[in-house]
Amino acid sequence: MREKQNIEWKQSWRDECLKWICGFANAQGGRLVVGKDNTGKVVGISNAQKLLEDLPNKIRDLLGIMVDVNLKSSRGKDYLAIDVEPYPSAISLRGHYYIRSGSTNQELKGSALDRFLLGKLGRHWDDIPMPHVSLRDLEASAFKYFKTAAAKSGRMDAAVLKDTDKAIIDNLQLREGKYLRNAAVLLFHEKPEQFVPGAYVKIGFFRTDSDLAYQDEVHGNLFVQAEKTLDLLLTKYMKAYISYEGILRVERFLFPRDALREVLLNALVHRDYSTGIPIQIRVYEDQIRFYNNGHLPEGWTVEQLLRKHKSEPYNPLIANAFFRTGDIEAWGRGIDTIRRACKDNETDFPVFEFESTGMMVEFRGVVPDEPGQITPEVTPEVTPEVMNMLRIIRGEMGRKEIQAQLDLTDEKHFREHYQQPAVAAGLIEMTIPDKPRSSKQKYRLTEKGRDVLESERDSGTKGAESSRDATRMTD
Repeated sequence: MREKQNIEWKQSWRDECLKWICGFANAQGGRLVVGKDNTGKVVGISNAQKLLEDLPNKIRDLLGIMVDVNLKSSRGKDYLAIDVEPYPSAISLRGHYYIRSGSTNQELKGSALDRFLLGKLGRHWDDIPMPHVSLRDLEASAFKYFKTAAAKSGRMDAAVLKDTDKAIIDNLQLREGKYLRNAAVLLFHEKPEQFVPGAYVKIGFFRTDSDLAYQDEVHGNLFVQAEKTLDLLLTKYMKAYISYEGILRVERFLFPRDALREVLLNALVHRDYSTGIPIQIRVYEDQIRFYNNGHLPEGWTVEQLLRKHKSEPYNPLIANAFFRTGDIEAWGRGIDTIRRACKDNETDFPVFEFESTGMMVEFRGVVPDEPGQITPEVTPEVTPEVMNMLRIIRGEMGRKEIQAQLDLTDEKHFREHYQQPAVAAGLIEMTIPDKPRSSKQKYRLTEKGRDVLESERDSGTKGAESSRDATRMTD
C-alpha cells in the first residue's frame, strides 16, 4: 500500500498530526494511521490506550470536529486508525487552515485561502460585492455592446435593446443589495484595474524565451479585452502563409482563429482575478502560449477537461454574460470547438498543462520553408476600395463622414470592404483604440497609409512625365 489522497501514516502521535486531520476535514476526508512507518509497516505504539481516550477530546477542542478513533492490532502491535469525515464548513487549527491535496498536506494562504473560504460558503470571487463603485461609474458603450450582441445572438429577447443599464445589471444578477458585484466591474467598467489589480492581458513576441522583440498590454472591460487581444494576435503578432489554389491566392494562419479565440475567452472567463496576475500570451515564430492563473474544478484533471464534460465556470456570472452575447457556449463545448478548428486548419491540437499556479495552453506548428510563402504580418493587398478611402481621409474623420464622402449607405459593406481591411493593413488607425465601439470614434491615416498615398502620387507623376517625353520624341 501507498499513502494517497485519503490515507496518511505516522509512526507516533505528535500534536503536529492535528494538521493532517485538519487537512482531511477540509478536503474529502481520510484516515490517519498512528503506529505505521512510511512504508505502511506496523511498528506499534506503546501508549495506544491513553491516546484512544485523549485524542477525541483534544481534536474536538482544537479543531471543533468529531472523529472516530479506533484501536487496532497486528501481530501483537497496537496502532490507531483515526477516521475523519469531510466537513462542509472551513476547519482551522489555531487560526491556520490546511487541506489534503494528493498525498501532501498544504497550508492555505493568500488568494488560495480566499478561494477555499469562498468555496466553503458556496460563493465565487465574481459574485462578491464591491464597495465604492456605482451604476453611474460604468461604461455606456459596454452596455450598448452587450445589448446589441445579446439580441443578435438570440440568447436574450430583442427587448433587451430597450433595457436600462440597471435592468441589464439586475437581469445578469450583478448586484447584491446596494452593491455591484465584482463581475459587474470587470464587464462594464472602463478601467476595472482601478479596483481589480492585474485585470488586463499582456502579449509579447519572442524570438527566443529570453529575447522579447515587442509587446502590448490590453486594458479595458472584458468585452474590449477579448476583441482587441484577438485583433492584435491576428494583425500584428501572427504571420500569414500564402499558397495558391489555381489562380486563387489563399492566406492561412499557422494556428486557427476560432481555436485561439476559444482559448482566449476561456482564459478571461476562468482566470483567478484575486491574484493580481494578468493573462500572459507569448507568441513565437512557430508557437503561442497562453498563461492563465485559473483553476480546474475541484477534483478535475486535465484529462477530464479534454473529455466531454459539464460546464463548471470558475466565474459563473462572467461566463453567463459572455454566453448571452454569444461569445461562448454552455455545456462545456469549448474543447470541441478548439479540436474542430485545429482539424480544419490541419493544425495539431494544443497542449494543456495544469499546475498549482494555473493553466498553460500551447499551440505548436511547423513554419513552411518554401520561399515566398511567408508574409511579415497580416497585410492584405491594398484594394481599390481601400485606396479610395485613403484618398478622401483628411485629418480625423468619423465613420459616417467617411461613408458619406464615399457615397456608401450600407454600413456592413463599408466595414467589411473598406474600414476593417484598412485597419488590419495598418493604413488607418482609431483615435480611441481602447474603445473600438465608442460613438466618438474617428479614423486617421497612419504613416504607412500616407506612404501608400505618396507612392501612388509618385507613380502618377512619373507616368505623366513619361507621357510628355514620349510626345516630344514623336514631335
